[in-house]
Amino acid sequence: MARICNDADRPQPGCATREGAFSALPKGNGTIGAVPKPHLALPVKPEDYVQQKAVASGSSFYYAFLFLSPERRAAITAFYAFCREVDDVVDEVHEPNVAAAKLAWWQREVHQTFAGRPSHPVMRALSPHIAPYGLTEAPLQAVIEGCRMDLTQTRYLDEAALSRYCHLVAGVVGEVAARIFGQTDPATTAYAHTLGQALQRTNILRDVGEDALRGRIYLPIDHLQRFDVKAQEILQRQHSDRFAALMRFEAERAHALYDEALAQLPAADRRAQKPGLMMASIYRDLLRAIEREGFRVLDQRIALTPLRKFWLAWKMQALGRM
Repeated sequence: MARICNDADRPQPGCATREGAFSALPKGNGTIGAVPKPHLALPVKPEDYVQQKAVASGSSFYYAFLFLSPERRAAITAFYAFCREVDDVVDEVHEPNVAAAKLAWWQREVHQTFAGRPSHPVMRALSPHIAPYGLTEAPLQAVIEGCRMDLTQTRYLDEAALSRYCHLVAGVVGEVAARIFGQTDPATTAYAHTLGQALQRTNILRDVGEDALRGRIYLPIDHLQRFDVKAQEILQRQHSDRFAALMRFEAERAHALYDEALAQLPAADRRAQKPGLMMASIYRDLLRAIEREGFRVLDQRIALTPLRKFWLAWKMQALGRM
């Protein structure tokens, strides 16, 4: 799935890697239980649960979190784990009615958390950080709503429709992250939202083939029509010059969003927002790797190695350069 919090890579040696036939599709039959259990009796501490969730995901976000203070790292790790939990409902539960019930449970759990009654270990880990970082309920509910769209929608008519989806599953995620990272200037919100959209667009381009196996196409219908690419060609993973031209157009849009985000970041917040800039560096490097591969994403997954991602994160932290 292309959502921003589902970006786990499964790399092999080398800078950019390719995974044929998407061997690591969602596991499990997703039929056990209609709602997540509160986990009140789990022996693991909430903070350990979310840390394990973040590390096990293999996400690029992990590298950006490494350089945060312990308090901020704990907060963003808990928030990231929440995003992963609701994201996994869509990708790992095969029955739409069961998935919808689980997402409804999460909606109630988020509401109860902001009322001071968290039960799931993820929300118990996040709860202590709500007041210190001024977190509100609406963005978390928006993330759930974005995931809910994936239960009923497999196509997007135009740029506006795709932007709405990206707003829910990525833009608001960026806004919450910016607050946790230490936002001081209100203008940073626009930067964070635009950056989230850029990261999401990169995810979408990387996962076109993998999403096609699930019957989903996130590239807007009017964009496909513009380049004379049929949906069936993507679903059957048929690469063509027309598809490459479409992808080049989409990549240029993603690059423009990165440039726009960087221009929106106030100088006063640049230091605090380094984790987001690390993500921009890692994801833009991934976008360039996709371009170098000629946009052959229909039958392989292009990824950066952990070493490459760590290097890019360190370079931003130490040198302030992408």
